Amino acid sequence: MRALIRKYNYIPVLATFFVMGFCDVVGIATSYVKQDFGLSEGVAGFIPSMVFIWFLLVSIPAAMLMNKLGRKTMVQISNAVTFVGMLIPFFSYSLVSVMAAFVMLGIGNTILQISLNPLLSNVVEENKLSSSLTGGQVVKALSSFSAPFLALLAVNYLGNWKFLFTIYAGITLLSFLLLELTFIPREEVSSGGTGMRASFSLLKDRTVLLTFLGIAFIVGIDVGVNTVSPKLLIERCSLPVEKASLGSSAYFICRTVGAFIGVWLLSRMNDIKYLKINLFCAAAAMGLLFFAQSMPLILVGVAAVGFFCSSVFSVLFSQALKARPEKSNEISGFMITGVAGGAVIPPLMGLSAQLTGNQTGSLVVLALCLIYLIYCAFAVGSQRVATKE
Repeated sequence: MRALIRKYNYIPVLATFFVMGFCDVVGIATSYVKQDFGLSEGVAGFIPSMVFIWFLLVSIPAAMLMNKLGRKTMVQISNAVTFVGMLIPFFSYSLVSVMAAFVMLGIGNTILQISLNPLLSNVVEENKLSSSLTGGQVVKALSSFSAPFLALLAVNYLGNWKFLFTIYAGITLLSFLLLELTFIPREEVSSGGTGMRASFSLLKDRTVLLTFLGIAFIVGIDVGVNTVSPKLLIERCSLPVEKASLGSSAYFICRTVGAFIGVWLLSRMNDIKYLKINLFCAAAAMGLLFFAQSMPLILVGVAAVGFFCSSVFSVLFSQALKARPEKSNEISGFMITGVAGGAVIPPLMGLSAQLTGNQTGSLVVLALCLIYLIYCAFAVGSQRVATKE
């Protein structure tokens, strides 16, 4: 039995990616919180920042700590922080308590993303890392996709959407127990420096710099589309908040399908080529959203962006790890710092929407992010060819 558990020890690791998807609840939660507390568009635009700003502040210190405690221990710490945070709205539901829950969720998710991605490399072979990371993104996408439905379940059967947090607390506890019972070999830690200066010195590697910025922008797109899709349906189709959550659902359904297909395709074709094709298709879908005025067209555009952007994060992350494998912990911490793009892009979208008077302004910000990602795909590809030569 012990041998069987060791053979399939990657399953509990992949299952923990479901907890990683909890941060995406901020998309639909923004609409609920804005409605419950009468917030303006500009103020509501800062709600995702309560979750994603911690990726900027906590990532590198957590990566340094991970060298001492180990990846699995850090994953368990993240589960504990998330569990506590998800219980807060159950005992007190106010704007302050909800923001506190988002803060705890953000800190826990930051630690989780730093430790869980490299922990996967403890249980899978290097040539399977890109597809395995994409497999983790499938599980994460399933979690993100389920958020609007769990929120509706909480409203219809428990009386308030806030009980979604309680459901998340239970799932997090289950993840903690499952991982605790699983043997995972401890990784080797490099003997080089692990301080702030050593981490930032990684920017001297061009691939690390390009992928770091790429992760910032793809997370910004992920959070931004998740946030703006209900708003587009409310603004252009006059849907109520509850029905406008269809936008988030369509996005996450197709992101899940795209990640699932990506696992299969990335094991069979060049990952950079796959990245370029998907980004060009995502740009076309984004263009559709600028002109779509009906609910079907908006949903198609949102769904297509989700589908074609589903594997971008994992491909960029794997390129960074492959560039400096001896610094995988430091690379992971630094890359996850880029997830703070989810705290920067939504406020910029909110400001742009206020300046233009509609959500088209938000789409302009997202389009600029996609333009950089297309450049990044070609630049990283060229850098990899140059390195081989």
